[in-house]
Amino acid sequence: MFEKAKWIKLPRSVLLGHGVVDELGAAVGELYLTGRPLIVTSPTPNEIVGDRVRAQFPDAATAVVEEASFDAVEQLKDTAEAVDPGYLIALGGGKPIDTAKMAADHLGVGFISVPTVASHDGIVSGRSSIPEGDTRHSVAADPPLAVVADTELLADAPWRLTTAGCADIISNYTAVKDWKLARRLRNVEYSEYAGALSEMTAELLVASADSIKPGLEESSWMVAKALVSSGVAMSIAGSSRPASGAEHLISHQLDRIAPGKALHGHQVGVASIMTEYLHSGEDGQWMAIREALDALDAPTTADELGVRDEELIEAFTGAHEIRDRYTILQGGISEEAAIEVATTTGVL
Repeated sequence: MFEKAKWIKLPRSVLLGHGVVDELGAAVGELYLTGRPLIVTSPTPNEIVGDRVRAQFPDAATAVVEEASFDAVEQLKDTAEAVDPGYLIALGGGKPIDTAKMAADHLGVGFISVPTVASHDGIVSGRSSIPEGDTRHSVAADPPLAVVADTELLADAPWRLTTAGCADIISNYTAVKDWKLARRLRNVEYSEYAGALSEMTAELLVASADSIKPGLEESSWMVAKALVSSGVAMSIAGSSRPASGAEHLISHQLDRIAPGKALHGHQVGVASIMTEYLHSGEDGQWMAIREALDALDAPTTADELGVRDEELIEAFTGAHEIRDRYTILQGGISEEAAIEVATTTGVL
């Protein structure tokens, strides 16, 4: 008898485009939420757009977080207990969104994602990325009830943050290949729909890399759509598999070895060049990935990341120790082989 069942949690609404931050109140009204909101933001987005958001929610309280951390989550929970919010509004980049996402899950309330930078696919996914010391934890949580992404704000964000978001999406190429490999060799559950959506999103960014330019709202529109699609793919899969493979393990290891030197998206972008070479060899897609990153002004080498060659090789050879997730790096890669791959692909 067929007994398979699956529960997919997705945002109820996605509002994307020019000036839509001023429609946030209307979008929240469509959700029929009760109680006052708690706006969770960080200093820069609070200064840039905080008042426009508060104008739509006269009874809202505001909490400003300086960094994403487990301590920040606990502090936000304490603030929420005093405010007793019906829901949270996460306004800004990764710090407020990841912190609000995890706190909302613990508090048993929903949250609305209002990204002001297009730096990562966490704006819509059901996972929080929380650093702790030299380690970054990926923590399961519910996805946002709604996403309101204003392309005018995204276009005004620092270009390096946008290129990091693009590189994060492009790395889906190798993440899906690792997921398929895990299905074949370890019988890991695989979703054809989520895998195809993730691959399509990466292909869109690679094909459009030449036309994505700083300050253009059309570019922000394209990148935001890709980030939303990637987050939806993870929600469909019920895991981060569609967007996280060996390239993310390398990045996490690099966070330990050379913390704070490069953005997460840039790290996984460079790592995906090397892991694509491992999957497909000289005739694979690694050159297309590298060319797309280069067209976007995203790093393609250790030097452009701001890390030393030996730091990247150490991250490459030790990435398999990060977590129990089957990837092309299962069992590790020797230092000699890692240097050869990195040299052949021009990463060193």
